[in-house]
Amino acid sequence: MNNATKMTIARPAHEAFEAFVDPAKIGGFWFSSSSERWEPGKTVKLRYEEYGAEGEISIKEIVQDRKIVFEWDYGTVHTVTISFEQADANRTIVDVNEAGFAEDAASIPLIVGNKEGWVYMLTCLKGYLEHGITTLRAALVHG
Repeated sequence: MNNATKMTIARPAHEAFEAFVDPAKIGGFWFSSSSERWEPGKTVKLRYEEYGAEGEISIKEIVQDRKIVFEWDYGTVHTVTISFEQADANRTIVDVNEAGFAEDAASIPLIVGNKEGWVYMLTCLKGYLEHGITTLRAALVHG
């Protein structure tokens, strides 16, 4: 089962793409750090300093300014595809699709939480790229 989330970002696709793959930029909206630039075949360590958490992703595919595919494992391996569709000169539709969820009722809370996370991440990306806001990331509180 897949979980899909889309948001329009008022920036060119290149800027949205670089926000993910450039370790100097990802800390502005998502993880606090990325161990290196995202490239196919690399294993990248992502860290959330605020939560004392880290994990690794395996980069499977990169199409410059168009697509990122990676895998991560949190109990089961999931494949995440982030697509960048240039809507016009200054707007990009960023589409996140995560595949690998079990097709059973027990997975529903995981899927709902996952969707919440992607919506939040895309909201932080929008704030970062459109308005220079870097204080949204890592502010989500689960209770």
